[in-house]
Amino acid sequence: MIDGEDRTPLTRDFFDRPVLEVAPDLLGRILVRSTPDGPIEVRLTEVEAYAGEIDPGSHAFRGRTRRNGVMYGPPGHAYVYFTYGMWHCLNLVCGPEGMASGVLLRAGDIGTGADLARKRRFSARNDRELAKGPARLATALDIDRALDGTDAIARPGAHLSVLHGTPPPRDQVRSGPRTGVGGDGAVHPWRFWIDGDPTVSPYRAHAPRRRST
Repeated sequence: MIDGEDRTPLTRDFFDRPVLEVAPDLLGRILVRSTPDGPIEVRLTEVEAYAGEIDPGSHAFRGRTRRNGVMYGPPGHAYVYFTYGMWHCLNLVCGPEGMASGVLLRAGDIGTGADLARKRRFSARNDRELAKGPARLATALDIDRALDGTDAIARPGAHLSVLHGTPPPRDQVRSGPRTGVGGDGAVHPWRFWIDGDPTVSPYRAHAPRRRST
């Protein structure tokens, strides 16, 4: 258990708001992952907003597919995708049903269950690196496609839930361009993080892939 945190579960109404309201408001919240070996808890320190079919950076920009279908569903569910043939990333769906908006969980500070996270993130040099980046966060919390569509609103037996935690003061929240997003989507300052937190991942601009000749 992370000491001193408000453990009141967030309700569906929290997620049933515009993505640009939900994303920065997730900072400081506690994501709880229940596993057979025990819970893992992470205080969220970095997130990114994706605004569905109006957002060139979103998986839903070109419409609904089998892969992104969860994004169109009820708010408060997990959207998990597989990327680069190696890694999983975890998003929380938000906004009105059918809008396909969601928040990518980019980084956090693991408290409870750090020993379990270390077994999965054995290459981490210290605990600050356990969930420093979206793929690392998903790996540390044992997140994969089997959890795609999971309801993250707290209830008995829930695999995922989000607690109130302690949101940072507004003057400690920073925003900037999203990591690795190119094209028209690069202009949006929709990445949010807690200023000075050592678990926040480094920003990397989009690098276009070079075509082989």
